[in-house]
Amino acid sequence: MATTNTDTTTTRTVIEPLLTFDPTLHLHTSIKSIATSSQSFIYLGTSSGSLLLLSINPDTPNDKNPSTKDPKSTLDDPNSTLDFDVPFRNVSFIKSVTVGDSAVETVLLLDEIGKVIVLSDGFLFLTDSGLVQPVKKLGFLKGVSFITKRVKSSESECSDLSGFSSLEGSSASSRILSRLGGGVRGNGVKDFVQKGEGDYVFAVVAGKKLMLIELRVVPNDKEVDLLVLKEMQCIDGVKTIVWINDSIIVGTVIGYSLFSCITGQSGVIFTLPDVSSLPFLKLLWKEKKVLLLVDNVGIIADEHGQPVGGSLVFRKGPDSVGELASYVIVVRDGKLELYHKKSGDRVQTVSFGSEGSGPCIVADEESGNGKLVAVATPTKVIFYRRVPTEEQIKDLLRKKNFKEAVSLVEELKSDGEISNEMLSFVHAQIGFLLLFDLHFEEAVNHFLQSETMQPSEIFPFIMRDPNRWSLLVPRNRYWGLHPPPAPLEDVVDDGLMAIQRAIFLKKAGVDTTVHEDFVLNPPTRADLLELAIKNMSRYLEVSREKELTLSVREGVDTLLMYLYRALNRIDDMERLASSGNSCIVEELETLLDESGHLRTLAFLYASKGMSSKALTIWRILAKNYSSGLWKDPALEHELPDGNTNVISGREVAATEASKILEELCDQDLVLQHLGWIADVNPVLTVQVLTSEKRVDQLSPDEVIASIDPKKVEILQRYLQWLIEDQDSCDTQFHTLYALSLAKSAIESFEVESTSQEPDEGRLEETEISDPGGNSIFQSPVRDRLQIFLQSSDLFDPEEVLDLIEGSELWLEKAILYRKLGQETLVLQILALKLEDSEAAEQYCAEIGRPDAYMQLLDMYLDPQNGKEPMFNAAVRLLHNHGESLDPLQVLEVENPPILIPFSCSTCILGKLLLNVLLSSLKI
Repeated sequence: MATTNTDTTTTRTVIEPLLTFDPTLHLHTSIKSIATSSQSFIYLGTSSGSLLLLSINPDTPNDKNPSTKDPKSTLDDPNSTLDFDVPFRNVSFIKSVTVGDSAVETVLLLDEIGKVIVLSDGFLFLTDSGLVQPVKKLGFLKGVSFITKRVKSSESECSDLSGFSSLEGSSASSRILSRLGGGVRGNGVKDFVQKGEGDYVFAVVAGKKLMLIELRVVPNDKEVDLLVLKEMQCIDGVKTIVWINDSIIVGTVIGYSLFSCITGQSGVIFTLPDVSSLPFLKLLWKEKKVLLLVDNVGIIADEHGQPVGGSLVFRKGPDSVGELASYVIVVRDGKLELYHKKSGDRVQTVSFGSEGSGPCIVADEESGNGKLVAVATPTKVIFYRRVPTEEQIKDLLRKKNFKEAVSLVEELKSDGEISNEMLSFVHAQIGFLLLFDLHFEEAVNHFLQSETMQPSEIFPFIMRDPNRWSLLVPRNRYWGLHPPPAPLEDVVDDGLMAIQRAIFLKKAGVDTTVHEDFVLNPPTRADLLELAIKNMSRYLEVSREKELTLSVREGVDTLLMYLYRALNRIDDMERLASSGNSCIVEELETLLDESGHLRTLAFLYASKGMSSKALTIWRILAKNYSSGLWKDPALEHELPDGNTNVISGREVAATEASKILEELCDQDLVLQHLGWIADVNPVLTVQVLTSEKRVDQLSPDEVIASIDPKKVEILQRYLQWLIEDQDSCDTQFHTLYALSLAKSAIESFEVESTSQEPDEGRLEETEISDPGGNSIFQSPVRDRLQIFLQSSDLFDPEEVLDLIEGSELWLEKAILYRKLGQETLVLQILALKLEDSEAAEQYCAEIGRPDAYMQLLDMYLDPQNGKEPMFNAAVRLLHNHGESLDPLQVLEVENPPILIPFSCSTCILGKLLLNVLLSSLKI
């Protein structure tokens, strides 16, 4: 069986003394039994056979009791001895009646029907709850040792005992055992088919018999009927009994057994050790469970005797056990101890007498959630009042026992005694107390566990009042246990002063409430402030995810920026400023400007749509990085020679500016900043000009006019975007693009021609040679020019041809002549200048006339301008397209080379040419 360790003693004050009552002032006797009703009536059974009725008001404790006036009284010590010398004017002695000459052993309250059953000298006596009617003896029951009433956890779990129509020993002549007021009529039973209003059942043990009896109140309330519902064979030596639902549990020196009130069958729950204290059963009213005592161990079981949960380990075997809400109360040797049912912790110990003062009895209210507990010694009764939960929590907080306070509220929440709102309230209260004690991390942890705490409650700790958000701060929401909110600097200064005082007092031998770690190792002001700001930032970061009003969101984000800036957390500042935020610019721009956090300010301006100010800052940053006035923030630690890389900083500034410009529709502002971004990275400039993010596109004419003539690639890429992506059919743009490409191609060709290192291969044009990776185009300019000249029909070819006429761009010229229909010039360029036979033949095929091949052959055989005949090309032409040539025209060529004497190699070619011709003529 699992047990719960109860060596831990907490410091709660769950109960406090209410008053004491000395029965000897009324009767010279000692107390033998006690019972407490839910209406705060107390019944005392005495050794002389008297029954006393008291009335008490637990909500108005005695004014002279110091424990009820000041929560910082001696009751803060749970082990303190109570002062019993207090008047008992809060208790009223109502009446006493004599039951008999023997001691009153048990008082059984039947609150539902306003009756009291008393067990004395083996007999049962009945009276009313106000002790007004005479005490009447139930003479038919003799030798009764124990009595208990039935407790129901719910109607669905209990059988209806009124259905018993025949019992052991019953007969047709069964009748009512006794009608009080009419005397005893005889032994027997009466068949009850239907229960009446106000019926009540209880069980009695008489010798070896266990009888279930129903008590029925006659409507005039002056007579009652008693009916034996069932009689069962019981175990000898019963010492304790409890009846819950359909189960009757009894305890003997041998062990605990369970009886079914329906079938009468019994079984052993478990046996006790040979050497053991007397058994004891306590019904736990709140949970409708049973506590079975084995020496100093209390086992909580259900109605079937099965253990549920852990066990409670008491320091000693108790004289008596009671219940108060979530606690079990045990008394012995002049001490009262409270144990928590679930945790098993001993939460409070109260002394009310000295050891050896005799056995004690504890009585509680049957609701399980009562306010009153009574402890009876042989000579007096001490009444305790349950301290309201709020006062319990306050008491723990005043003692700075925060963990115990949290444990208490969580228990109360689990037991359903407080709401979620109250739990959140306490977490917030603890957080503020910890904050003023300089435990900032723990404070914020509690703030975050509070669902009701508003972020605006910490605003006064960050910004001094009055400020923009002063009216948002809730007032008077807590118990007044901590000072009013103050800026963190003041909180830290006051806390450091308290630490210094504590150090001085400790040297003088005086204890203080300051944490021991602070006394032994005092923190510095700087460390405390950093820790405070760090944790306040953490709270505001989490608060940003909550549903807040606009004004509170503005305060959260703005003050979070304050805190980031105080710790110089640049990355966090820029992340907040660049994301969607509710910062108030007016509260931050001076602060950020003066502290030099211009990047953060630029991000903030951009997030608020203040594009012009943001762009101005990025331009200034790029200029300062470029001039070397500022070190590059990204790469200054990466260079081994100690120099700084000024490119990265500039590009970051240009990149951020371009992000703004890409969405901006203000054409003047875009063009204003286009120049400096182009100086840093042309690719970014193109992204700005060609952005699809803006709603209204820029005017192409204005853009073209604003582009620096030296930034040729930017112009070309923009024109390409207009033509290819925007499907522009403007001949002006097409011609301008062709001319620009042609000019760049000429310059590139001249660079290649004048290169002194031809083995290095073809050089890229200077405009696009960018070791930094900022090149706009990846393909050579001549390739782009040739592709465009072939694909576009909207540019002016003559204007382009005029530009390249004197250059060596022969293929481009061929393309242009082709567009102008100059077939001969195209063939001359392809065949003679470029010597591209395949291209020349393909062009002849495009012309589609046989004379084109003849014209090409003539060019091969008679190139003119002193160039040798191109026999190989001629042979290729005749071989590939001989069928398209007229053989007779070929033979009629003036001074055909095949008839002229050749050198050996020429002769071979001539013969080959002749063979081809003869083959074509089929000779």
